[in-house]
Amino acid sequence: MTINSSEQQDGVNKSARSSYSNLPALDVSLAFPQATPATSKFPPCASDYYINFDGLLTSEEQAIRKKVRECAEKELAPIVAEYWEKAEFPFQVIPKLGALNIAAGTIKGYGCPGLSITGAAVALAEIARVDALTEPDYGSDASALRTTATKVEGGWILEGQKRWVGNSTFADLLVILARNTTTKQINAFIVKKHAPGLTATKIENKIGLRIVQNGDVLLKNVFVPDEDRVPGFKSFQDTITTLSISRLMVAWQSIGIAMGVYDMCHRYLMERKQFGAPLAVFQITQQKLVQMLGNIQAMILAGWRVCKLYEDGKMTAGHASLAKAWITSRARETVALGRELLGGNGISTDFHVAKVITIFFT
Repeated sequence: MTINSSEQQDGVNKSARSSYSNLPALDVSLAFPQATPATSKFPPCASDYYINFDGLLTSEEQAIRKKVRECAEKELAPIVAEYWEKAEFPFQVIPKLGALNIAAGTIKGYGCPGLSITGAAVALAEIARVDALTEPDYGSDASALRTTATKVEGGWILEGQKRWVGNSTFADLLVILARNTTTKQINAFIVKKHAPGLTATKIENKIGLRIVQNGDVLLKNVFVPDEDRVPGFKSFQDTITTLSISRLMVAWQSIGIAMGVYDMCHRYLMERKQFGAPLAVFQITQQKLVQMLGNIQAMILAGWRVCKLYEDGKMTAGHASLAKAWITSRARETVALGRELLGGNGISTDFHVAKVITIFFT
């Protein structure tokens, strides 16, 4: 009986498949020992190349930067990929972040730290360098909001809805902007979590900001007592002030994200070898690293300068808007280059970049 070559090859393939099926599952850490994932040890900061950023900070701001970085690298880095995959919030880190005493940033009193705007910005950047657990932003057209506040005896009735409110599904307090039906001005109100008529529903199926529990908030005949109206928030001008600070914080969040991506890529390219040498020795990878690093130096300086303008009472809404627009555009470019540099590992959350690229490209 004659066996043709295709039958012989089929027999070889079956034999090979049989032998492979008896092998243990691939241990990625053993198969790729040259590249350290962010989940096992976050890379050291290599992105502050010649600014010596600590030299631009006060001793208090330096201390804030140091303690937040240490906490983020130790407590957040090992778990963020897991919670990103599950689209869940790691509640166990809240006490550890709370112990840093950075929440509410620049607010003085009420148990808040009263940080400088630079200190608050640096704290946010250091958290964002490891993962962006918060979303300090608002809708673009705040002047057109439709949620209303109607004065009644002893308080106010809120009616309306909000979308993409970060972590609204578990927050104890929500600050709601609503239009006063009498003055037509925008006011702010504190709404407690279990207020009758308040519903917060998690937005599912996101591919970006997966840890942030964004919610759809519905306010249906929600009563807010007079003492829970924010007294200093009386007009759209106050909204502009709030948005300006928020935009500056978004700029610093982007700075932190870009720093984390560069730090990851820098270590990866030093460790990962191809063609008998670390990837970092090849000029095409060096060129991309240089572009990323140059972006970050300029981003830090621009963000720091706007913080100084704010502290001197000279920051305008235009300054904040330009900082956000330009810095986020440079961060977008930096993250895209980082994705290219990691090759196939650029889509693995173990190597950090995949998690943050969806923030800028969704």
